[in-house]
Amino acid sequence: MAGLPGTARTRSGSPGAAAALPALDGAFLCSPLGGLMGAQAVLGLLVWALIADTTYHLHAAYGWVMFVSIFFWIVTVLFFVTYLLQLQLKFYVIPWPLVLMIFNAVATVLYITAFVTCAAAVQPTSWRQWDYNRRAAASFFACLTMIAYGASTFFSFRAWKGLGSNAATSQVTDHA
Repeated sequence: MAGLPGTARTRSGSPGAAAALPALDGAFLCSPLGGLMGAQAVLGLLVWALIADTTYHLHAAYGWVMFVSIFFWIVTVLFFVTYLLQLQLKFYVIPWPLVLMIFNAVATVLYITAFVTCAAAVQPTSWRQWDYNRRAAASFFACLTMIAYGASTFFSFRAWKGLGSNAATSQVTDHA
């Protein structure tokens, strides 16, 4: 009787509701890109938090450092959540390895400029000693963040080119 037209269905909800929920990707957290993205988020947060706690508005150079660090922190967190929840599999038309490689390369170049700007603008004779300490620490963390983005560029280039995988795994296209 269950197959007869006009009979009431006892199942609540849509049939594909359980399949639509995103699943956490634990393997991504253990991968080099996942670990580096987590490090970039933490280090980037430190950079802009340390600069924001100073009188950065009095120095135009720190505006650039704030822009670079906040912008790339937000985008990195968005990419991290996207990969952690495997949302990139829902949008299979987008070439995610290429997008991630370009993002990391641009972030590396702009973080180089932010690091140099931040390090050059640190003045040991500032009228507030804690501003000097925070700006110097922000320069250090900007350097570490720049290195993390550079390493991510390398690993995302390898993922884009398919290095480290065999022909059988790189040819599978399951867009279900």
